[in-house]
Amino acid sequence: MATASNLPVIAVVGPTGTGKSDLAIALAQKLNGEIINSDALQFYRGMNIGTAKLPVDERGGIPHHLLDTMDVREEASVAMFQAQARDHIETIRARGKVPVMVGGSGLYVRAALDVIDFPPTDPETRARLEQEVRVHGDGELRRRLAAVDPVSAARNLDQRRAVRALEVYEISGRPFSSFMPQREYYQPALQIGLNYDRTALHEALETRVHKMDALGLAEEVAGLLSRGLREGKTASRAIGYQQYIDYLDSKITRAEAIEQTVVATRKFARRQITWFNADPRVNWLNPTEPALLEKALKLVG
Repeated sequence: MATASNLPVIAVVGPTGTGKSDLAIALAQKLNGEIINSDALQFYRGMNIGTAKLPVDERGGIPHHLLDTMDVREEASVAMFQAQARDHIETIRARGKVPVMVGGSGLYVRAALDVIDFPPTDPETRARLEQEVRVHGDGELRRRLAAVDPVSAARNLDQRRAVRALEVYEISGRPFSSFMPQREYYQPALQIGLNYDRTALHEALETRVHKMDALGLAEEVAGLLSRGLREGKTASRAIGYQQYIDYLDSKITRAEAIEQTVVATRKFARRQITWFNADPRVNWLNPTEPALLEKALKLVG
C-alpha cells in the first residue's frame, strides 16, 4: 500500500478555470497532503479576486504554502520560486505528508519539478539594453539576438523576453535557448492535467470574469494602486488588473474592461493548454465528468 513517504510530488495543472484548486484540496485531504501554490500571481498579497485565490475558509483545512508572500511592487522570480517550492516539498515530506502543487504557471511548475539550470541575471546589463530599446527601438536588439541565439529569435519573443535573452547571452556567453530544460523530473512526480471542451471553457471563463467584477475587482485594483501596483512589473501586467487600471484611469469603460479581460483570459487559457499539451508526462482528466477524484487517485496509485 502506498504511503506518504513513497508517493510522488503531485502537481495539478492545466488552464485557468478548470477547478484545479478544488481537486488539489480533495487530493490533499485523501492523501494527508499539503498544498504548494504554483500560480505566479497568487504570490501577491491583496491580489485575491482577480487571481481566483481561495479564501482561507474554502481551503478545506489544508495548509497552503507560497500564497501571499510578495508585495505588488516586487518582481516574481522563477529561480526564487524553485528554491522555495523545493524547500517546502522537503519540509512537507519531513512531516510525513504528501506535497500537492497546484497552479497553471507552466514555467514555475517545471522549475519545481524538473532538472533545470536557470540563466544568470544582471540588473545593470538589463537596464542598459532596455534604455537602448527606448531610444532606438528593438530592431537592432533583435538583429543581435538573431546572430547569437537564432533559436530564441525564431520564437518571436515579446520585447521584454527578447531583452532578457540578449542579457543572458551578454552575461554568460551562452544562448538563452541553451538553458531550456529537458523533461526530466528531479524527483518522482505526477502531473494531473484538467481540461475540457473549449467552447464550454470559454463560456465558463466569461462567467468567471463577470463574477470577479461583481465581487469588487475594480475596488481591489483601486486599493492596490495605493500600494504601488503600477510599479510592479509582474503584478501590473496581470490579466484583469491591467484592464481595470485602464478603467480606473478613464481610458476605457467598465464594460470594455470586462470584455478585454474575458478576451485576454481566453487567450491565456489557450497558451496554458499549448504549454501543458507539449509535455507528454501530463495525465489529462475532464473535470466535468463523474468520479474525478477517484480517477485522479487511481493515477496516484
